[in-house]
Amino acid sequence: MDLSNPTPENVTYMIEQIKEKLRMVNVDALKAENFNTSQYEDLHYMYNMVMKRETITPNEMQAIVAELGSLRN
Repeated sequence: MDLSNPTPENVTYMIEQIKEKLRMVNVDALKAENFNTSQYEDLHYMYNMVMKRETITPNEMQAIVAELGSLRN
């Protein structure tokens, strides 16, 4: 998938992949429709960071979710 373009489809894809990687229990906390392309660069950065990690500690997960929360509309 080409994530170089800030499209709503790419936003949805990245949010879904992040939720899957974090194995989030409360998936409603991060709904893709709550994000838009205006914060695309920050979201893409978070996506790349999360996908590179083999493991994520609970503290890191909390920080990632908090940062994603700040990117929501």
